Amino acid sequence: MRSTVRTGSSLGRSRAAKAAAAVVAGAMALTLTACGGGNDDEDSDKGGGGGKTGDSSAAVRLPKLNGEKLEVAAVWTGPEQDNFTKVLEEFEKRTGAEVSFVPTGNNTSTFLGTKIQGGKPPNVAFLPQVGVLHQFVDKGWVKPLGAEAQAQLDKNFSAGWKDLGAYKDKQYGVYAKAANKSLVWYNTAAFEAAGITDEPASWDDFLQTAQTLSDAGSPAVSIAGQDGWTLTDWFENIYLSQAGPEKYDQLARHEVKWTDPSVKEALTTLAQLWGKDELVAGGRAGALRTEFPKSVTNTFSGDTPAAMVYEGDFVTANINADTKAKVGTDAKVFPFPAVGDDPPVVSGGDVAVVLKDGKASQALMTFLASTDAAEIWAAQGGFISPNKEMDQAEYKDDVTRDIAKALLAAGDDFRFDMSDQAPAAFGGTQGQGEWKALQDFLKTPSDVEGAQQQLEAAAAKAYKG
Repeated sequence: MRSTVRTGSSLGRSRAAKAAAAVVAGAMALTLTACGGGNDDEDSDKGGGGGKTGDSSAAVRLPKLNGEKLEVAAVWTGPEQDNFTKVLEEFEKRTGAEVSFVPTGNNTSTFLGTKIQGGKPPNVAFLPQVGVLHQFVDKGWVKPLGAEAQAQLDKNFSAGWKDLGAYKDKQYGVYAKAANKSLVWYNTAAFEAAGITDEPASWDDFLQTAQTLSDAGSPAVSIAGQDGWTLTDWFENIYLSQAGPEKYDQLARHEVKWTDPSVKEALTTLAQLWGKDELVAGGRAGALRTEFPKSVTNTFSGDTPAAMVYEGDFVTANINADTKAKVGTDAKVFPFPAVGDDPPVVSGGDVAVVLKDGKASQALMTFLASTDAAEIWAAQGGFISPNKEMDQAEYKDDVTRDIAKALLAAGDDFRFDMSDQAPAAFGGTQGQGEWKALQDFLKTPSDVEGAQQQLEAAAAKAYKG
């Protein structure tokens, strides 16, 4: 069955530009600011998670689970895994359960499918693609939310984020972790050395900024080409800004083919950057050998750091953990430049679901939907939450806080990551589908027609399945 998704509740297309303006206005201010559901079992004590979670009387109620063991699976490694571990440690402290974490690798759906079919699914998993959520529900692999988790979700999340975790009139998931994927991070020292004082607002400005940086001796843009998912994000931002939200929604549902002229225009625009080796750190060949964490360290450490790196708010986790750069001082951020009339606003996220039902699994989902968990996680850095009731003061730095506020200000008017809406075979699997096609396009950006044909062939096969 073909996977479809609503990108939020009542996402009026006539309101998209206003939503974009709200988020971009918040993001543009970043550098300025930088210079519950009940359970009758006994509550556990609060504290120990690294974030202020408020008055203990307001703590989410959790059951005692002494001795019970849970396994949680997600794509995160390194700093992102370490930060999430703080949330799990607090859950253990409050309930007495023992929680283990297992990284899925980039092929999340394949990893989890193998575990499920082998009879050993994790209790709870985070799915980075909403299309995978739909596929797993269709296979009967995901369990609906319990009453306590649903109560926390209803209390703390807007309709748009709830809708993303629902399918066929049932609530299955909690989007505990969100992402603003329309951000470009830059090394302030590189900008100063090149004499650049203004952050680029348009695509033409961005290309000119990159050329100026290159001429001044800085590798302009660090691209994580070894991780195909980052390349899909590049395309989506350009396509949304250039083709508009209606066309974006149609391509996300494969109602428009990848051979459409709008895709040609977006790929041609992308090739203006990818086709100039001198603007890409290490050239195209180097980019194809660069993983996402390395793209960040390439920009903020080393003898000849790159000047800019594109990706979401979670970049701060790698800046904080892997470099000496200070967010808001050495590392600043601007919105992805406008290619068309409006700057793009692309959101992503990881949805927590229950694969192995039981009291402990549902208790963890209740915790993940609470403000308590969101505030503990936020205090670690490299994280934003769509939880509208959490204390925004708990974010680790002003830059992240403003990104989170801007995302919430958009309400339910946002566009969700296109590749994450697709079947996993097209939008979420390493070495095939959109990931592979865009890696091939990065290698040969002059072959726009070939890339379109490759993308359409892969999409037609995946959406038909």
